[in-house]
Parts: sequence; structure tokens; C-alpha cells
Amino acid sequence: MKSFLKTLLAAFIGALAAITISFFVLFGMIGALVSLGGSSEPAALSHEAILKIDLSKPVTERGSNDPFQSISLTSFRLGSEESTGILAAVNAIEKAAADPNIKFIYINASGVAMSMTALEEIRDALARFRDSGKPVIAYADNFSQGGYYVASVADKVYMNRDGQAIIAGIGMNMMFFKDLLDKLGIEFQLIRHGKFKAAAEQFVSNDISKENREQNQVMMDAIWECWATEICNSRELEVDDFNRLVNTLSLGNAESMVEYGLVNETVTEQQMADNLCTLASVEKEEELKFISLAKYAKIASTQNFKIKDKIAVIYAEGEISMDGQEGLVAKRLCPVIRKVAGDSSVKAVVLRVNSPGGDAMAAELIRLELEELRESKPLIVSFGDYAASGGYWISANSDRIFTDRTTLTGSIGVFSMAVNYGRLLDRHLDINSVSLKTHEHSDAFMGVRPLNQEEIEYFQDAVEDIYTKFTTLVAEGRNLNVEYVDSVGQGRVWAGAMAKEIKLADETGGIKKAIEYAAMLGGVTEYRVVEYPNMESSMDKFLKMIEGSESTVSMTPQGMIEECYSFLKSQNKIEHLARVPYLYEFAY
Repeated sequence: MKSFLKTLLAAFIGALAAITISFFVLFGMIGALVSLGGSSEPAALSHEAILKIDLSKPVTERGSNDPFQSISLTSFRLGSEESTGILAAVNAIEKAAADPNIKFIYINASGVAMSMTALEEIRDALARFRDSGKPVIAYADNFSQGGYYVASVADKVYMNRDGQAIIAGIGMNMMFFKDLLDKLGIEFQLIRHGKFKAAAEQFVSNDISKENREQNQVMMDAIWECWATEICNSRELEVDDFNRLVNTLSLGNAESMVEYGLVNETVTEQQMADNLCTLASVEKEEELKFISLAKYAKIASTQNFKIKDKIAVIYAEGEISMDGQEGLVAKRLCPVIRKVAGDSSVKAVVLRVNSPGGDAMAAELIRLELEELRESKPLIVSFGDYAASGGYWISANSDRIFTDRTTLTGSIGVFSMAVNYGRLLDRHLDINSVSLKTHEHSDAFMGVRPLNQEEIEYFQDAVEDIYTKFTTLVAEGRNLNVEYVDSVGQGRVWAGAMAKEIKLADETGGIKKAIEYAAMLGGVTEYRVVEYPNMESSMDKFLKMIEGSESTVSMTPQGMIEECYSFLKSQNKIEHLARVPYLYEFAY
């Protein structure tokens, strides 16, 4: 009876949730369809316009043609931000340079909703746009560091006269949880190879290690050097002088930005509008015709389907796992790779990697599929935000690697981690755990006691085997000796700016440059780009969420304890991971 009532309650709650979600989604669909039906945006520009790039609008690894993308299923909001894929954004800027209907580009840098690598690739595309002879104008009410980095490429940079700029360098923060875990009665045991392999360090220590501090400092300094150099080249400043201004917090209000040459002029919003009118050769602000990057990208993405030859872009994004619905899943990506390998119209492949790594075995399955593909087609790799650990594992055996300067890469190392929550059960949940076993180590994987020395050595041997395999495949793929790979490995994370120096990458450059190189290797001059895998629509995600709404829900204290215990039990399996220490969150 108890089981029946729990199931009945779960079904009721699931049905209620489904009805509620359906209500919001139905209205969202109606709104999206009305929006589509009412769109007056032409298939191609028929009038002169200003391409407006608003840095507060997200540019991500991939965009979407999903008409219901603007519906947020998780927050029950309608009209959430639509993102533009980085390739589509770069193509749009390139097309605008040759489009007689685009007079100039206007950058609104008042907010930033892009990663460092997206900012870098957008800025590089803007620099190429300027080479066409058309102007780039930038403005911000307030400048963040990332916003100014992009804006500095413009012919003229304007700032609201009452605005502020936060130019203080790049920072990050790490939290260490060992003291808290000790109080809770949870113990983590870390088994790793690589003195820089800082993954899980925050769970086994209450402070940063010397090696971890060193690698992160070097990495951040390299990223900042790239930003500072590009800013100073654009604004004709000396890097040492710029660093001194940053270090002394001399850049703050609009007047200081003008005084030190980072901004051309301070203006009011109306004055900025007047400047745009002058540049566009119109008299009134109402006559200014803007087209957003997202809308223009859709125009620019039009392809000639009569062209047979293709360059395939395979997106390898997210944490690597063997199975599942989210991230870079081997069992879902491997069939895609096989499909592309068997398509005779695909002349070359670009693997766009944006992954912090993950399951080492899953990474190896993906690598083997890519190795098979490379026997019949050139394979070029393009790095996004991350190409670290398992992300580098799948990249090493390729014809050429392109990296953004702000990519986080390397992290050639392996670790395993065991969690012991036995003290938590006893101390906080009043649960006495008793293990029965047939052999000496049968209870080693239950999570209720720490691993002993013999068990630690057992897993250490496995980690060493995987690390040896990792360094060997990198050495073979990059034509290096294993000793050298080990010297730049050891789990160390590098900025893309340094990856070329240490031979982990061949060239710096974004996805567009990688595609052009792939076409050259593939022997084609006229081609179209096809992207894989197919993106899951919002409707697919909605249906999966409805299917998952029947999971058991218990709001009683006993039920919550059972849920907590079940979660802890699910965490006691020991995996061998090739993964970057954590997802970095930089202040910029």
C-alpha cells in the first residue's frame, strides 16, 4: 500500500507539472509562430543598413534554427535570448564586408554575454572587416574589460560621458571545501598522475597547491598579454604604460579613458545618435536602419544546395561521458562520425572541440572513430573555450590544430576519486552501516569506508596505465617524443596563446580559419559547410521532460533521507577521468 500511494502521489505531481509546463509552452509556441508569421525581415537586404553587434546578445558555439528556441522550459519564461553560433556570427561579419547594403558596423559594448574565445573570434572578424575600408564604430554606457577588448578594434570608440570603465586585469576565484566536508563527515580520496592535475584538489585540501597556483598564474598572464597587446596595437599605446594604468586603477570614469587614449570622445546618448546619423548620411535618428547580428547571420547563412562538395563541422562540446543526454556523449557522437566518414560528398572535416574532458574510456572511443575517419578524409581541429584533458585526447591525432589564444588546453593527466560518506551517515543521519563481504576488498567500492593503501595502489596502477596511453597517443599524433609530452603534461592547463609554442597546437586562429584550411587540404574551392550532429529541438527537450516527470517524488523526512542516501550511493563508483580541474570562471 505504501508503494502504491507513493507511486500515485508521484504520478499526480508529475501530471500537474506537465499540465503547468504545457500551458506555458503552448502560449510560447503561439507567440513564436506569431513572431515568425509577422516577420518582415527579407531573405536579403534590399536597403542600406547598419550592422549592429550588441555584445550583450549571446554568441555561443552553435546557433539554432529552432523556431521555439525563445521559449525557456526551465524557468517558464517566454522570449528568452536567442543565441547566434560563432561560425554564423563570423560568417555574417565577413559577408557584411562585401555587402554594398551594409554601410558600417556599430558595436554596442555596454554589456557582454560571450565567452573569452567568442570575444576573440568576433574581434578578429571585425579587424578583417576594417580591412575592407568600411568603418567600425563602438560605444558603451559603461565598459567592462571584455567589452572594451572588442570595442578597441573600432576606428572610433565612444563612451557615455557619465559612464564608468572597469579595467583591472583578469581574475578568478577558487573555493576549497575540505574543512566543510570534514564537518559533514565526507572524505574524498584523490588518485592522480600529474603534479599539476588539480582536479578535485578543492575536495582534499583547504588551500591551493604551489603547482596549481603556478599553472593558473601563468595561464592568466598569457591570456592578459594577448588582450593587452591587441588593445595597445589598436590604440597605439605601449603595453607597459597600459599595464601601469591598470595596476594603479587609473582607468575608471569617462574622462580618464579619454585622457589616456582608450576612448576617442565622451558623448550623451543623443550625441551618439547624431554621430551615427552623420556617418549614415541621414538627418534624423528615426531614419537609421539597423540590422542585428542575429538577423543578418540568418541572411548570411543561406547556402547554395546545388554545390555538391562539403566541409563537415562536427561539434564536440561538453563534458565527455559514455552515455547520457547532456554533453559530449560517446555513444551518440560516434555514429555521427561514422556517418560523416561514409559520406563521399564530404571532402574534409573540422572537429570543433569545446570540452573540459571527462571519462577517459569514452574519449578513447571517440578518438578511435576519428582515427578511422582520418583514413579517408583530412581532419582539422578547431579549439573553442576548452580543449583540455579528454578534449585534447580526442584532438591530438589530427592533420592540424587551430587554437584561439584564450582557449584553455592541455591538462594532459588522469585522476580517479573515491568518496567515503560513512561518517556522515553515522554523525548526521544516525545510520549505522554494516558491510558484509566475500573477499578482502569486496566493500572497497561501497563508499562507507576509506580505501586502504593496497586499494589506493591498485587504482594508482590503473591511473598510471591511462596516463602512459595518453602521453603516447599525444606523442604519436603530434610527432613528439613521450618524454617531451610528459614535461608539458603532468595535468598542466595552458592558454592557447602558449599552446603553439609548446607544440600542442599548430596555429592560432578561429573556426573560420580552420574551415578554410580544411577546404585547402580537401582540394575544394567551392563548397558548402554542413554541421553535425543535428541539434535537439526545444520540442524534443520538452517531450523528454514530460517523460521524466513520472520519477518518484517524496516530500516526507523519511523520503528525503532515502533520496539523499540514494544519491550518495550513486557517487561511490570510481571512474578514471581525463578532465580539466574545474570550469574556470574569469572576471573580465
